[in-house]
Amino acid sequence: MDGGFWEYIKSLQSPLGLWEIIVAVGFSFVAAVVTYLMYQLFYGSRHIGAGVHRTFIIGGPAITALFLGIQVSIPLSLGLLGALSFVRFRTPVKDPAEIGFLLLLIASSIGAATKNFLVTAILFGIVFVALGLHWLTRNRFTLFGRGQLMLSVDQPSYAGLEAKLSAFLKARLGGLRLMTMSVVENRVSLHYQYRRRATQDWAAFTNELNQLAGPSKIDVFIG
Repeated sequence: MDGGFWEYIKSLQSPLGLWEIIVAVGFSFVAAVVTYLMYQLFYGSRHIGAGVHRTFIIGGPAITALFLGIQVSIPLSLGLLGALSFVRFRTPVKDPAEIGFLLLLIASSIGAATKNFLVTAILFGIVFVALGLHWLTRNRFTLFGRGQLMLSVDQPSYAGLEAKLSAFLKARLGGLRLMTMSVVENRVSLHYQYRRRATQDWAAFTNELNQLAGPSKIDVFIG
């Protein structure tokens, strides 16, 4: 009876060693926690995304376990691929930055499953340095950053303001470009792009714009 029980237990063991599994899944868990913290540090406190970070801590070890399982069985990997084809994710990813963190999580999970620990650690180091440099220089180098400016003015007043408004905007905003113009319900809407500057004084800009418009009302949206 006892001999049959232990034989049954041995038959349940994975082709992979116990410590090999523990190290891989444990490394993946640590990588998932680091990814979660990096997300919160560089992204989560300033943006409203789809909440994908809530899956990181569970998703990392789970992906590693999946790859540990399918790499020892080709039929199992084919069956898993077919099963995943039925999965539909209803929550959209709202920001491309979230895709980057998801790719980092998946890469670290695959790296743990394939024992590429050094490659994964180097990846995290490079990503952390890159995000840190972006954080430190985000308000200093805005040469290629483009801002959005939308103005709305009533159509009868726009005819007299057009020339003065165009000259004012070109003088105050660098790299100004008119993207779209539309007329809806007797109001003219103008959409501009401009080159961002860290020292732009928007309070003075809107005050001067209102003085230029005089009795006409101009609605301003700055993005």
